[in-house]
Amino acid sequence: MTDFIEPGTKAPAFTLKDQDGKSVKLKDLAGSPVVLYFYPRDNTPGCTKEACAFRDRFAEIQATGARLFGVSTDTAESHVKFRDKFELPFPLLVDEDHKMSEKYGAWREKNMYGKKSMGIQRCTYVIDAAGKVAKVWKRVKVDGHDQQVLDVLAELGSGS
Repeated sequence: MTDFIEPGTKAPAFTLKDQDGKSVKLKDLAGSPVVLYFYPRDNTPGCTKEACAFRDRFAEIQATGARLFGVSTDTAESHVKFRDKFELPFPLLVDEDHKMSEKYGAWREKNMYGKKSMGIQRCTYVIDAAGKVAKVWKRVKVDGHDQQVLDVLAELGSGS
């Protein structure tokens, strides 16, 4: 199991398809900050709340120049339904084989009611325009997380 990538480290390269089958490559996003938020499942209460919070602040996120992507192991079909149901204006990346989630340390052992299983632990990375991890939240609490992300993007924009 891979550890989380610490701030100051170069973000691992990835190429994933979004919900519409379009390839997204980290190297093609160079020059803009990137927000990657890993979440366990489409259409579950916490994941829906998190996605809708990012949706509601999307204009503010875009105003920083950042690109926002949700990442889960759900299928493209599941992502399309999730996006359409909640009118999500940002791409959802398909990581069905959880290779990207493993690279970023999001694929972890979970313990639910004494039953152990592997899955995505809710976490978020902000990657700066140069491709380095600027901030990582290893165990995201959904309430207020959108503001935390915006605060870091504002700091990146001000060059501090």
